[in-house]
Amino acid sequence: MYEMLIVLAVLVLAVTLFVTEKLRVDVVALLVMGILLLSGIITPEQGLAGFSNAATLTVGAMFVLSAGLFKTGAVSFLGEITTRVFRSGFWFGIITVMLIVGVLSAFINNTPVVAIFLPILLAAARENNISASKILIPVSFASMFGGVCTLIGTSTNILVSSIAEANGLRPFTMFEFTPLGLIFFALGTAYLLIIGIRLIPERRGGGDLMEDFAMSDYLAEIVIMEGSISAGKMIKEAPLVKDLELTILKIEREGRVIQVPSPSTKLRENDVLLVRCDLDQIRSLQEREGVQFKAQSKWGDETLSNDDYRLLEAVVLPTSDLIGSTLQRSNFRDRFGATVLAIRSKGRLLREKLSDTELSAGDVLLIEIEKTRIANFRRSGEFIITSEMETTEFRRDKALFAVGIVAAVVVGATFDLAPIVVTAILGAVGLVLVRCISIEEAYEAIDWKIIFLLAGVLSLGVALERSGAAALISENMLRYVGGWGPIALVSAFYLLTTMLTETMSNNATAALLAPIAIATAQTLGGDPTPFLMAITFAASASFMTPVGYQTNTMIYGPGQYKFIDFIKVGTPLNVMFWIIATIFIPIIWPFK
Repeated sequence: MYEMLIVLAVLVLAVTLFVTEKLRVDVVALLVMGILLLSGIITPEQGLAGFSNAATLTVGAMFVLSAGLFKTGAVSFLGEITTRVFRSGFWFGIITVMLIVGVLSAFINNTPVVAIFLPILLAAARENNISASKILIPVSFASMFGGVCTLIGTSTNILVSSIAEANGLRPFTMFEFTPLGLIFFALGTAYLLIIGIRLIPERRGGGDLMEDFAMSDYLAEIVIMEGSISAGKMIKEAPLVKDLELTILKIEREGRVIQVPSPSTKLRENDVLLVRCDLDQIRSLQEREGVQFKAQSKWGDETLSNDDYRLLEAVVLPTSDLIGSTLQRSNFRDRFGATVLAIRSKGRLLREKLSDTELSAGDVLLIEIEKTRIANFRRSGEFIITSEMETTEFRRDKALFAVGIVAAVVVGATFDLAPIVVTAILGAVGLVLVRCISIEEAYEAIDWKIIFLLAGVLSLGVALERSGAAALISENMLRYVGGWGPIALVSAFYLLTTMLTETMSNNATAALLAPIAIATAQTLGGDPTPFLMAITFAASASFMTPVGYQTNTMIYGPGQYKFIDFIKVGTPLNVMFWIIATIFIPIIWPFK
């Protein structure tokens, strides 16, 4: 009994930490593993088995396969087509891009698919005078529609298949998800085209970055007057900077310009400074500080862009190490050679006290950066630059090799020539051998946060089963829902998964509920597949919030959405898919 109590307590702790995001999801998963190992509920072999689990290894290999397609330009070529299709009209463009993104997401990880399409779609929106807000939610949702169509479409599908196999059940086949997945894809696309897109407000216009971030009221030119208390002092020590918490973006001095001056640059009398600050505060203190405003100018992107510097918009990736840190703690300016002018975070536009603002996944930064530092900034893997398309030289002569290898992985798994983990690993190695991707790039492509999350939560699944906690929870589900029959249980598992996935990791949700679904089916004496399918589909169909799925998080800031936008558009879709799953899962996967 004590083991069951410990496991249930760990389960509550895990869910609480996943929902509140007090710690990173991979840290939570490893913490859970550590507690279970320390308590002796699972053995070290059982606890660490997640690292060698077929799901973990397959997902890691799939990251490499996806990267191979990107590095050779195979995906970017399709992305470039979208800049042209919108010239034929908005509806033709949106249907085309949703189909392309959906099909790609059925076979490769949808997060990098959306990442590479994001700057392309923003450029297409600007060129065709279309609100980007009308495009990005449909594209994110389409990537989820595609992901549920195949075994390798999302890591969740692979994870649940692996859990089933570990419990003595048959693993899922490559296209076992396809019948229901195509129904979701068709009806979800129809809903967006007929109703959903019309519910999306035009949040983002076609203006330049300075206009998008409403910087006019936060930029000013001031002159250091004779006798100013800041004259002769370094920027980092100047009272002007300390008192007003302003950022000096540019100094005009004796006919020359100092762009993005360093903290050690000394201020001089008659310097003209372009600053970002609270203008009302500096107006009230200008006499004390010994500065004077110049005539107000109209600021545009060209104000801060020249031959040496560029104004960029960048999105913090869900895999970024900067999440939870601040600009000050991460030493952002020195590390990236960039100055942050504004942050769009969780529907809010921040232009003050930026250095102490904690960064979150999906935050959009307006930055001024030296052109020579842009390549390193992009390669850091912390951001997507959304204001301009990547100009990386792709290995286009290797594109056919990459496509062929990924196709071979799919064919091998489809015809059961080898387990998916074997074909995926061989495919990843093949990409390296034919030089579609270097071994260093292969390691960089793997989202280690997901790998450690999978390994950690699998140990909790084992503990739920071994301690009897899964059986206890399933007994209560049968008591309250089972009287309505197995279809009601499928519906309940789908609804519960949907609610949890909107607030925490979809992989964690699937790993927690799959053992309970299997225990429920065993008690009923039926096939667990319908219940597992309900969990799998629901975990990958998260539309109601911007935090329920990584692609939603990535478009949240660039689309300038508000939280309510996802609720308005996503809630009917979640309800519709819930009803569809309740009807079709028992038909496609009978209980006996």
